[in-house]
Amino acid sequence: GSGVPRGSEGTVYEVLGEATFRALAEAFYRRVESDPVLRAVFPPDLSQAAEKQALFLMQYFGGPTTYSEKYGAPMLRMRHMPFAIDRAARDRWIEHMLAAIQEVGIPEPYAAGLADYFEQFSLQMINRAGPDAGGATSSELPS
Repeated sequence: GSGVPRGSEGTVYEVLGEATFRALAEAFYRRVESDPVLRAVFPPDLSQAAEKQALFLMQYFGGPTTYSEKYGAPMLRMRHMPFAIDRAARDRWIEHMLAAIQEVGIPEPYAAGLADYFEQFSLQMINRAGPDAGGATSSELPS
């Protein structure tokens, strides 16, 4: 098994098609563009970020492997490490992504499947404690 989500109609990519994934990335990055908090985290040129995201999602959901051919293995957590991502940033990110899924009009059950994937994926990208995260105190550390 390739680990690609698959329904009776084929892969998610085969059902939704390239245009849907491109529209999703574009809708998402349009929202990032106008979000002052997230905008600062992303590179100046969002068009390349949108292209990379679209290619990654197409590959992940059973489409062509163009992403890996162009950029190598995804290793998403490593690629996101240079960017400070706390829970608040993650929550803004997922809010924009869920809104983009709605905007593009992705049908069920695919919309829910994408939302689940992004909920899980985005939690794994958190790499900084936020100001209200609270750290382990010395009394909680093993002696």
